[in-house]
Amino acid sequence: MGILDGKVALVTGAGRGIGRAIAFDMAKAGAKVVVNDLGAALGGGEGDEGPAQQTASDLRKAGYEAAYNTDSVAEESGGRRMVETAMDTFGGIDCVVNVAGILRDGMLHKMSAQEWRAVIDVHLNGCFNVSRAAIEHMREKGSGAFVHFTSTSGLVGQIGQANYGAAKMGIVGLSRILAMEGAAKGVRSNALAPFAWTRMIESIPIKSDEQARAFEAFRTGATPEHVAPVVSYLCSDAASGVNGQVFGVRGNEIYLFSQPRPVKTLHNGAGWTHASLAAMVEPSIRNEMTSLEGTGEYFSWDPI
Repeated sequence: MGILDGKVALVTGAGRGIGRAIAFDMAKAGAKVVVNDLGAALGGGEGDEGPAQQTASDLRKAGYEAAYNTDSVAEESGGRRMVETAMDTFGGIDCVVNVAGILRDGMLHKMSAQEWRAVIDVHLNGCFNVSRAAIEHMREKGSGAFVHFTSTSGLVGQIGQANYGAAKMGIVGLSRILAMEGAAKGVRSNALAPFAWTRMIESIPIKSDEQARAFEAFRTGATPEHVAPVVSYLCSDAASGVNGQVFGVRGNEIYLFSQPRPVKTLHNGAGWTHASLAAMVEPSIRNEMTSLEGTGEYFSWDPI
């Protein structure tokens, strides 16, 4: 008996990397899996059904039940068709894992509108399109689970990734509201920030020996196989009490991230003026302000 026995899971971006590892882990846990992957290159280009088809074939060769879909998550119709694949092939949809993603890195002052929109379309709109297609089936059944992939590029910050960070923070908001709206119907939603060596990480140019050493430690210490079991758990009935949360997985470490709440309140009975704001605000909140450390600076220890 696996923790996902009898469940049907849809994993987007599952042709390679983290998505593929998750598809295999969920199948090993008993789920029937729909593998979605457009098969496009990180930097753009035509899609290729090969990765999705190959992963589904490998799953079936290993004795698991799997189907594949090559639609784009960025299209509303694509989200509908991949959910229809689950319904038509396996008779239902119980779990959605939104992994699919692309990168269009660049400093904001050099970023084009097309580079901005492309990332928002795949990550944020993609999560919406797939979730929107699945949610009514789950509400009608009275159960279901979503895991949406966010990133510390949004939660903490990363220079050169304004589009990616904005999309990933938007996903946190989407997941939170979906959790609140779905709770009464037995539908859960959580977000997860994976630390794992992927094609996206490989695409980042190495500019120093120190960075090369850090990347090598990351490559060996934080793998997709570390992330996958946590996703399966969050989709299972064993996690029925876990809803609306933000997690991170980094090697053998699991993080529960805080979510924005007030950390300090300032009150001026006479009302605020430009002068009183200038005199009081920064000195009063200096110790509570969040530093400008990025992901790499904050998570500075080896992922073991």
